[in-house]
Amino acid sequence: MNQLRKSIGIVGARGHTGAELIKLVARHPHLDLAFVSSRELAGQPLAEHNAEYHGELCYENLAHEDVAARRADVVVLALPNGKAAGVVAAIDAVKGEGYDPVIVDLSADYRFDSAWYYGLPELTRDAYRGQRRISNPGCYATAMQLAIAPLKDLLAGPPACFGVSGYSGAGTTPSDKNDPAKLQDNLMPYSLVNHMHEREVTRHLGVPVEFMPHVAPHFRGITMTVNLWLTQPLTLEAVRARYTARYASEPLVEVIDDAPWVSHIANRHDLQIGGFTLAPGGKRVVVVATIDNLLKGAATQAMQNINLALGYPELESIPHE
Repeated sequence: MNQLRKSIGIVGARGHTGAELIKLVARHPHLDLAFVSSRELAGQPLAEHNAEYHGELCYENLAHEDVAARRADVVVLALPNGKAAGVVAAIDAVKGEGYDPVIVDLSADYRFDSAWYYGLPELTRDAYRGQRRISNPGCYATAMQLAIAPLKDLLAGPPACFGVSGYSGAGTTPSDKNDPAKLQDNLMPYSLVNHMHEREVTRHLGVPVEFMPHVAPHFRGITMTVNLWLTQPLTLEAVRARYTARYASEPLVEVIDDAPWVSHIANRHDLQIGGFTLAPGGKRVVVVATIDNLLKGAATQAMQNINLALGYPELESIPHE
């Protein structure tokens, strides 16, 4: 195991995911926070915004070139979609000077770029070959793929995925999808076909999927209900056995009998799959997955990928049973 201390910088540290990642870094025995970049919070002490951090760092408004100049061992990009390329270009511009950090991008910008490792450890860690550019999967996409994967070889058609997320998934930029007043007593459907996560799962799981996302009034957590048509009938016991066997050695995936509740997964670092239900005839299965979109759907998964890239135990600093 690598015992050397490494430095990590976070760009876009004001957002919900950045805040969760800071908590994990603060717990990590081998990582030191080098900088936190946020235009809106520049100059303010990080410790005033994050109770888990006890150092002297202040938020800074760093230009792309400034991020590269800090030469952190790991740079995490917690930026909105479409904003990562400038920072990556600035870092690439100094690669010839011997600086080649691990970059973990939490946006969708590189999830379709085969030059970047797609880091969903439970499904892709065997494909990691020391890549320095890592694309973190989407929160919805993580739930969908882990819910579908154990039955992927038996699919008779595209899985239909009905997803409901808390409004933290809409980020901090004000919109209808993160306005508690508009969400009160409401369920807000959006992007019902060709959603980016629909394309992401289709690409990385290798099967077409249909995804219908919604936003609910709760703050955090996703419920993903997945309808699966199979090419051959299975018993309920056989379905359960596939999931139990597939995730037996995965501490961050818990297979349960009952349908998981989103209120039970909030602030937890794992994903739950359960509620296995079989239609008459045995060829239609419904499963339910829940995930905290800010943790296993984002920051926790980023930490798994960082640990993998740096040679630390994959679950270092991640609370788990």
